[in-house]
Amino acid sequence: MNILVAGAGGFIGHHLVNRLKAEGHWVRAADTGHPQFEPSAADEFLVTDLRRLENCLQATDGMDDVYQFAADMGGIGYISNNHASLTRNNTLISSHMLEAARVSRVRRYLYPSSACVYPVFLQDSEDVTPLKEDEAIPANPEKGYGWEKLFTEQLTGYYHEECGLDVRIVRLHNIYGPLGTYDGGREKAPAAICRKVAFAHDGGHVEVWGNGEQTRSFCYIDDCIEGLLKIMESGYTKPINLGTDQLITVDGLVDAVCRAAGKRLKKVYDPAKPLGVRGRNSDNSILRATTGWQPSISIEDGIKATYDWIAAEIAKALQPVRV
Repeated sequence: MNILVAGAGGFIGHHLVNRLKAEGHWVRAADTGHPQFEPSAADEFLVTDLRRLENCLQATDGMDDVYQFAADMGGIGYISNNHASLTRNNTLISSHMLEAARVSRVRRYLYPSSACVYPVFLQDSEDVTPLKEDEAIPANPEKGYGWEKLFTEQLTGYYHEECGLDVRIVRLHNIYGPLGTYDGGREKAPAAICRKVAFAHDGGHVEVWGNGEQTRSFCYIDDCIEGLLKIMESGYTKPINLGTDQLITVDGLVDAVCRAAGKRLKKVYDPAKPLGVRGRNSDNSILRATTGWQPSISIEDGIKATYDWIAAEIAKALQPVRV
């Protein structure tokens, strides 16, 4: 098939392009820039601003499937301090991409939403009950990014109901792995912790945001890509969770990174930094029932692969320049 991956310069989009090319598809990539760490395998790469409708029309023209990963986003530090610009940029991208998909008569359209759409009042305890898809309404999502994602879920549903667009709405839960941003302010928690541990000397310390007791489930990128393809083939058009249901504390995540690095480090807590919700976990009942599959890569294996890649990148950056 002819497939568009919008946001193909980013972490998930880049991995998705690699998988789709490995399966023999013709892939068009679109983003404001190329991938940071390795060249894209896409057949065509459009460097373009998808906040503009005419650029979305160019990107979707002639495509069978669209994976719409183009977004302004980052880790909790970034999304907590950029509500206005992030919400504006993503609303423009997502609404124009949906309209372009309709005009271009795209066959299938996948929108990656986020667990940030779930009500904050369901996530105020570390011992959180796994979040079910029907609990997003009545709405009280996270400020900015969560509201934008929930709005776009609704808009995507309207295009399905009124325009016949065959949609998939996937609520991602904390995706991590190699080839993702690990510094600069937009990195997610696993990558940030890997970077901090890589720079720390054995016996030293590592900074942890909050008190370390907040909980999350983390999904390795290979499981994420497999899940996206299975959901696209499923025919399921309502919102669906994609993540692991294995809850871990931030302290536990730091410990896993330290084991991967072979280092003993003291944790130094900073409660003043953005924390997000106290606890979040994925209920995978619909995912299992719909696809017969769920993520299986352990946090230990995923973190080891992620840490090894980030540590190698840092080591390369620290090598002296030869003239």
